[in-house]
Amino acid sequence: MPQYDVLIIGGGINGVGIARDCALRGFKTILIEKKDFSAGATGTCSGMIHGGPRYLEYDIATTRSSCLDSGYIQKIAPFLLFRIPFIFPVLKGDKYNIELIETFMEAYDEFVALKNGRPHTRLTRTDAMKLEPGLTDRIVGGVTMDEWGCSPFRLCILNALSAHRYGAEIRNHSLVEKLLIDESRQVIGAKVRNTLTGEHEELRARIVFNAGGPWSPQIAKMAGAQVKIRPAKGAHLVFDRRLSNVAITAETIDGRSIFVIPYENTSLVGTTDDDYYGDMDNVTVTRDEVQYLLEGIERVFPSIRRERIIRAFAGVRPTLYDWRKNEDELSREHAVFDHEQTDGVKGLLSIAGGKLASYRLMSEHATDVICQKLGVPAKCRTHLEALPGGEGNVNLHEAAAEHDVPAYILQRLYQRYGTEYAKVLAEEPKESARSVICQCESITEAEIRHVIRHEWARTLDDVRRRTRLGGGPCQGRRCTLAAASILAEELHLGPDELTGIALEFLQERWKGKVPILSGLQLAQEEIGHASHFLSANIHQMIAAERHTVHGG
Repeated sequence: MPQYDVLIIGGGINGVGIARDCALRGFKTILIEKKDFSAGATGTCSGMIHGGPRYLEYDIATTRSSCLDSGYIQKIAPFLLFRIPFIFPVLKGDKYNIELIETFMEAYDEFVALKNGRPHTRLTRTDAMKLEPGLTDRIVGGVTMDEWGCSPFRLCILNALSAHRYGAEIRNHSLVEKLLIDESRQVIGAKVRNTLTGEHEELRARIVFNAGGPWSPQIAKMAGAQVKIRPAKGAHLVFDRRLSNVAITAETIDGRSIFVIPYENTSLVGTTDDDYYGDMDNVTVTRDEVQYLLEGIERVFPSIRRERIIRAFAGVRPTLYDWRKNEDELSREHAVFDHEQTDGVKGLLSIAGGKLASYRLMSEHATDVICQKLGVPAKCRTHLEALPGGEGNVNLHEAAAEHDVPAYILQRLYQRYGTEYAKVLAEEPKESARSVICQCESITEAEIRHVIRHEWARTLDDVRRRTRLGGGPCQGRRCTLAAASILAEELHLGPDELTGIALEFLQERWKGKVPILSGLQLAQEEIGHASHFLSANIHQMIAAERHTVHGG
């Protein structure tokens, strides 16, 4: 007999969204993720629940569905989303003049009500410079619009938590090594290895759903099935602070649209869009990509090269396959593959394509297909049921006074946990609610303990995804050892394991710095190196570790 109705492979936004929908519809569900939730494509996106006006040129349905789902997501997690006003600067000699851009935005205005957006506004040169004095003096005018930003990491975790509360089993750091297939070519489950403990387990299910994102072709191949995608690499740059309170669009040398956006305590510049043929588990940013993005932004925001980049990151979009089209012309639509129909393999479904902004709609479609396969008539409720923390309103100043914590700490907690912030403050020891571990991001000891105890965090990188630990200007220089000590205590680890936790986290932070090291940034990194390896004596820890390993 099957242990589960549905086994979902992949803990990105689609996987957790499907797990939530399946659990809400009464299916016995389990979700398996090989690394951590949102550790792949979801965690390397631009973090916007946007309608995508550029899709109006060739994919109006995607624009409408994205705007519609943005409205739903705002209703189920109102605390998580924040408005991002955009300026489209127009320069003399641009390919598109301001009249054409305004006409285009008038068409987009037809959809903005679906996402609680505001209609566009035409700006004179003076208007634009008042809103953002850092714009180039070559500007002749501009047009405004707005979109919504959110933390893709928290959106993933909230969906996983909701799925779990409705009965789903949720497992990260669990690698599917093999799909189980019977004599009739039906997929009946998977062999799974816990990558932290090494333990193996066979899980059986009536339906196995492949939500592996960029890895979905590899997963389907285990069953002799095919998912054809056209992987596209997107790179971003992270700056140490908010460079502006508005987002600014720009054009790259090859005519692509890019942006600089205020994102929580930082700014993001992105993104590239290039066919990718490399290792999905080791996607890195090149120096050429850094310069490509800076060159485009510099044209409208000249000071960008004087600002401090603190890291670069890249991910791979699982875009649907299409031949001959340029990368940024590829559809952001999604598809659900029934491998019984396409490959003669029963019991296996896959999803590919889409974007963060329409994840809930994609999950609904996927679960509808599961219902059809299993003969269950249950309807979708994910647009009606609030995500954890999405119920009710909070007076932040009154709450801060009630719990005797600084208002800025409570506000940051509310942005991540909504009305469930009180559960974080209730963690023992009580004084941990006011003990700030990460000064850059106002992360307390209580919050770190909370995500370890209740949100499946097992590494410092897991903690980072849930809290933004180490995501600020120092990139973990001040908080790594303290956070590693808390993690080691919670997981009952020894001193040697604590050292490994810290080194692993610093190594991950280092990967994002390599493409940007030059000039003053290189000098800053030398200071960070001295802090880690001299002040914290990590160099002695490494030497001791090597001595133990090699017996020298």
